[in-house]
Amino acid sequence: MEASKMLPMLKKKLAFLSGGKDRRSGLILTIPLCTEQTSMEELSATLDYLLGIPSEKCKARGFTVIVDGRKSQWNIVKTVVLMLQNVIPAEVSLVCVVKPDEFWDKKVTHFCFWKEKDRLGFEVILVSANKLTRYIEPCQLTDEFGGSLVYDHLDWLNKRLVFEKFTKESTSLLDELTVINENEKGGQAEKDRPSESNILPSFDPETVLQTGHELLSELQQRRFNGSEGGGGGGTAWSPMDDELLAQPQVMKLLDSLREQYTKYQEVCRQRSKRSQLEEIQTKVMQVVNWLEGPGTEQLCTQWGIGDSIRASQALQQKHEEIESQHSEWFAVYVELNQQIAALLSAGDEEDLMELKGLQQQLSDVCYRQASQLEFRQNVLQSAHEFHMTAQDMSQQLDGLLGMLCADVAPADGAAIQQTLKHLEEKLKSVEGALQSLREKGQVLLDQMSTQTSFSYGKDVSIENKENIDHIHSVMDDMQLRKQRCEDMVDVRRLKMLQMVQLFKCEEDASQAVEWLGELLDALLKTHIRLGDDSQETKVLLEKHKKFVDVAQSTYDYGRQLLQATVVLCQSLRCTTRSSGDTLPRLNRVWKQFTVTSDERQHRLEMASAFHTAAEKILRESPESAELMVDVAYEEVETVGKGLLDRLTVPVIFPDGSEQFFGSPGDMASSAESIRERMKLVEEKRFLQEEADQRLDEEALEAGPRES
Repeated sequence: MEASKMLPMLKKKLAFLSGGKDRRSGLILTIPLCTEQTSMEELSATLDYLLGIPSEKCKARGFTVIVDGRKSQWNIVKTVVLMLQNVIPAEVSLVCVVKPDEFWDKKVTHFCFWKEKDRLGFEVILVSANKLTRYIEPCQLTDEFGGSLVYDHLDWLNKRLVFEKFTKESTSLLDELTVINENEKGGQAEKDRPSESNILPSFDPETVLQTGHELLSELQQRRFNGSEGGGGGGTAWSPMDDELLAQPQVMKLLDSLREQYTKYQEVCRQRSKRSQLEEIQTKVMQVVNWLEGPGTEQLCTQWGIGDSIRASQALQQKHEEIESQHSEWFAVYVELNQQIAALLSAGDEEDLMELKGLQQQLSDVCYRQASQLEFRQNVLQSAHEFHMTAQDMSQQLDGLLGMLCADVAPADGAAIQQTLKHLEEKLKSVEGALQSLREKGQVLLDQMSTQTSFSYGKDVSIENKENIDHIHSVMDDMQLRKQRCEDMVDVRRLKMLQMVQLFKCEEDASQAVEWLGELLDALLKTHIRLGDDSQETKVLLEKHKKFVDVAQSTYDYGRQLLQATVVLCQSLRCTTRSSGDTLPRLNRVWKQFTVTSDERQHRLEMASAFHTAAEKILRESPESAELMVDVAYEEVETVGKGLLDRLTVPVIFPDGSEQFFGSPGDMASSAESIRERMKLVEEKRFLQEEADQRLDEEALEAGPRES
């Protein structure tokens, strides 16, 4: 019988065990009757429940029953006393009927309980409340009987509910744990036997143990306070002590429950370990099966390197998707590896080999697959760099070819030199790109040669052959294009060097024209002296010849340059901007120079003849002066006048233009010098004539004397 099932009945407080004891240490059972009609069935049931609480040892000491009839009728009291005979005849030692003051005196004469002692089996006394202490100590009586024992029926009922709940749950839990532990023990001895211990306990062991400990702590605290207080203030002695509530029973249940719960925890730990091991094994096989199955199949279908940057980028994107799928399984691998390491650190010998085997298998497969992914990534990266280098070189070759196919129309030789330098730089850059392409292609070929070791038994020779052929094809094509460009560069270099030479010849020819013009200008402006005597005039003639030779060599040099320009133009199949007018300018300046130099030559020759004749006349002594003839004087006069006239005449060029030698002052100075010399000759002639006249006169005078 459980208190929870008859809780409304117990709350009525039809009877209760207050915890008090009589002088024989028997328990005191109190039946407080009220003015309302008491149900005998409920009272009987309540008494049955209460009498089931004490231990057999406690029951053997007997009960003292206090029937409080002060608020009830005599016939009800009598019925209750007679009912005790049927309910607890052997356990009742004394029944104290608390009567009202002077109310039952007449009734008592008709019914004496003491006469019925033998029939009832216990003694019944009628006593007033104030005289109840004759049989029971005041400290063992509750306050309604003038005692000091504190009793809270609702508190007792709540504690009783807790106790019964704990007893029920702990007993049930103890049985379940025992069954589970026994089944687990049998399952270890016979592993093939189906295990029925997978059912969890009906109650949480931690909660039940906590409830039991709280209950035991409460019992021990109440007992301590009761023994110290002895009926004083505070928590008093109550029926929740070890005799009424079986404190040893609670302790025994707790001990048994802790023992079985400890075993159950070990069972759960072993079961959890086995479950974890099985789960790890399952996950390991999932990882291994996927990596060796779909994962390997994905890699086996990806062996190409693409034929362009876009194709290699598409392959890299596909590989990244494959890596993403593998990353999820690698994350599972890391988690499983940590779990296996934790289990290995636990040091269970029986699972050690199996765990190490799983760990080794998982690591081998994952590392092999990771190596395959890394190798594939390296191949794709190398292929991408190879295609980028090939594209860059192709663009450089296209740019170089564009330069070579374009017409060359430079402004001058410096522009040609700059263009030629740029062309050489382009060619050098192409050579560097080709070298880089070969290096990257060789790296890719080396990777292709080692690819078969990662193929998981798949024959990749066909795919590799296509990739290798493609790599060689790209490198050979670039080499061929580069060779063609080199040939075209050689042709263009020769042409541009010829153009440089052409510009140089044209420039030098123009320079020769300028030099010749400068010589002409110098001839006209500075070569004006005719000499003061024949010796100086001869020196000037020699200098003039040398000056003319310089001009002649300059003219010849210009002619040679222009002839070379014509040859280069024919070779280059082009016409120059300057050679068309350079030759006429050269010829025009040369003709002007020739006319001027001839005029200068004639003037110097006339001056030389003039000075020679004049000096001859002027050097003659007076003794030989008679030998002079008039012809000599006339020659000096004629040459002198002719020279003076020539000085006044400008140089007339073939185009009709005129140019004087020097300035008018220079010409006047030269003319004055000639006139001075002519004047001296004229004076000499006059003196000679006077001398001749005197001689003639003397001869005429001498002739008559002789006759």
